[in-house]
Amino acid sequence: MKSILLHIRDDRGDEGRLQAACDIARATGAHIRCVQLSAVPELMMVDVYGGAALAPSVAEELREMDDALRTRMEARLAREDVQWDWKQWESDTVHGLLFAARLADLIVATLAQGPRQGVRDPLNMVADLALGGRTPVLAMPETADRFAVTGRAMVAWDGSAEAAAALIHAVPLLKLAQAVHVVTVEEEEKPDFPATEAPEYLARHGIGVELHSLPRRGEPVEAVLTRMMETLRADWVVMGVFGHSRVREMVFGGVTRRMLRDTRIPLLLAH
Repeated sequence: MKSILLHIRDDRGDEGRLQAACDIARATGAHIRCVQLSAVPELMMVDVYGGAALAPSVAEELREMDDALRTRMEARLAREDVQWDWKQWESDTVHGLLFAARLADLIVATLAQGPRQGVRDPLNMVADLALGGRTPVLAMPETADRFAVTGRAMVAWDGSAEAAAALIHAVPLLKLAQAVHVVTVEEEEKPDFPATEAPEYLARHGIGVELHSLPRRGEPVEAVLTRMMETLRADWVVMGVFGHSRVREMVFGGVTRRMLRDTRIPLLLAH
């Protein structure tokens, strides 16, 4: 893991994202690419009935805010023992980050949580980043202030292609963890998935693992996983995203959506 993309934005999760990127960069010798995106094009197209006249002044105000944020974040980065550079352009968030992440090993983004209103659910950004590209996403909860590189990692394993992709991407970080727990929840509709393949794969990379195979007993899978996160005192979790269709997840819930909504520790996600 040598290239980390850090999403730069002035929000409640900005310090947690920066600290997580720095924690990983120091542990792996990675380079941080800071990507700051301006939504000016979207703003200027909002109101076609007179609003365009205000666009230049509003755009200038937004640019001043962007410049102030850049100054503040560059001062923070200067105090960290990491290598970094800065890229800034106008784009919507998801497309801009995916474009910038084509040669990145990891995207560090914030998982917006808490009360939400309207159709444009903030969970969508993290999910869309994981679904839209080949780069894994480290979703940092807004309340998180660090990433425990040498902490306790939990892998949510169900034998799916999504879980396998997340596991493969997580290997460089799992090598640094003090403990790795692979947790699988037995499901009748998946009687043949290989519970032991994940530990065997990690063992070939020199990673010691403890396997936990748990009965579902009528509980939602996410409830079992959440309980194990607490029992194991996991510092972060590896999981695949959207094993079912995206529409089905959005309408009926699903493990991915509920984990994104409720989890209070970092999630390393891949599809």
